[in-house]
This record gives sequence, C-alpha cells and structure tokens, in this order.
Amino acid sequence: MEPIIGDMSAPPGTVKDGDTASFTQDVIESSREVPVIVDFWAPWCGPCKTLGPTIEKAVKSASGQVKLVKINVDENQQLAAQLRVQSIPAVFAFKNGQPVDGFVGNQPESQIVAFIQRLTGDAGPSPIEKAVEQGEEALSEGDVSTAAEIFGQILRAEPENGRVIGGLCQCLIKSGDLEEARAMLDGLEGKVATDAAVQSARAALELAEQSANAGDAGEMSEFEARIAADGNDHEARIELSKALLAAGRREDAVDQLLESIRRNHDWNDDAARKQLLTLFEAFGHADELTVSARRQLSSILFS
Repeated sequence: MEPIIGDMSAPPGTVKDGDTASFTQDVIESSREVPVIVDFWAPWCGPCKTLGPTIEKAVKSASGQVKLVKINVDENQQLAAQLRVQSIPAVFAFKNGQPVDGFVGNQPESQIVAFIQRLTGDAGPSPIEKAVEQGEEALSEGDVSTAAEIFGQILRAEPENGRVIGGLCQCLIKSGDLEEARAMLDGLEGKVATDAAVQSARAALELAEQSANAGDAGEMSEFEARIAADGNDHEARIELSKALLAAGRREDAVDQLLESIRRNHDWNDDAARKQLLTLFEAFGHADELTVSARRQLSSILFS
C-alpha cells in the first residue's frame, strides 16, 4: 500500500537558526508566504530549554503551514533591542511582513498549539489531521487493514498522538488481537494514557474481553429463562447483555442494562450502570445509540 499521507516530516527550512543579517529574508519576506514564528532564546535560559523543543514539535506537526526561526539574543542583541525583547523566552509571530501575535515565558503545549492554530486558522486541516480522518473513516466502514496501515504511518511521525493510538488499538480489537491491544494500552503513560480516544479503546477492549468469555446460545437461553422466572435477577440481565453484545445485538444489550437500572440501579454497587457507561465509552459519545440510551438513563435516574 502506498503512503496515504505522503511524507509527514516537516519541509526543509521549517525550523532554522536565524540572526540579524538573515532576519529580513527568513522572517519578513518568508512570512508573506506562510506565518513565521520567531523564538528569542539564550543558552543559559532554563525556560527557553523547556519551550524550545515544545514549540519545535508543534511547528513540525503543522507540516509546512508555519515556520520557526530561533534567534540567540546573546549573539543578536541589537535585533532583540529593536524588537524590544526585555525577557526571554520571547516569541513573536509574523504574517505578511508584520508582527501579529506573541507571548513571553514558557507556555504549555496546548497553548502553543492554539497559538499556531490562530496563525494558520484559514489553512484548513494539516496533512496529519486529514490522514487521521481517513483512518477513522476506513475503520468505520469496516476496512480494518487500511485503517491500521494509515494509523501506523501516522504513529511513526507522531508516536504520542492519542487519537491515532486509540484508532490503532480499535483495529487490533476488531481483528481479534486482544493481547496486543492490551499490551499497547497498558504500556501508555502520562497525558496520552488519558486521551479520549485511548479511553474509548480501553472500553472497547474491556467489552471485547467480556465477549470472548460470554456464553453460547445455550447460556443465553438460560439467562433469558432466569429473567422470565424473576425479572429482578440482575446478574442474569447483565450476563445476558454481555452475551447479546457478543452476538452483535447492541440495542438489545443496552435495553437489558437499562431495564436492570430501572428496576434497581443500586444493585451490586451500580453494576448495571457502570457496564452501560463502559458501552457508551466504547461506542463513542456521538454514536446514535449512546445518545439515545443516555437520554433514557437520565430519565430513569432523575424521574
């Protein structure tokens, strides 16, 4: 399969060191084509050492929609004075030859990404964002192998992209590679481990593991018989829900859990509600069944 997204590395010259002599060409003139961010720093500056790699990563992830020029203030004091740089790190954004935005001091990655998005807001999604959408579309259409290939390509460029990790885990789950999916998810640390797409993959894996241990048609009939004999047999309802989900009957699985909650939502430390929330996480919050079932759940709990 040929690369879906081409070369996701930043184009040559995206990040470079600048100085007073090259400032006009590197910043003023270049900003007439794409926005240019100027980072004033110094080797002795602690916050600069923290900000530098973060802003470089964010600029490279923009795949050519913005450039970064790094200027050492110790070696370019006159230029720093002209731009009234009083403390560092100091960051300026140039567009069409003029400074349009900026900030002073270290910033969290989310703020830097937002800063870049303000500069490139009219440029549309980046190549990586487009590729992620392609992968998610392929996955939703059941083309797991294509989705996995796309997510794998992106992951080589952005190994900490939670949305992509979650998508690749979903591919593994749908392919039946539950152990590999478990190993990937269990190996995550830090911020990416709490990403929404990763959490959705965890929920999907939990349900897949439950389905792997779910009973056959005979046991499903047994659960149904138990419920027919005692409508308040909540254990049977929850186990029947798992069996129904394993059989691909999502709506029926949800209905059993809602009925259990309707009858006694406190049973076994809210077991039915917790299982239902796991389903919501796995299905996705925008899924039609999730939206409908959430309304029903709210009606039951707050009526």
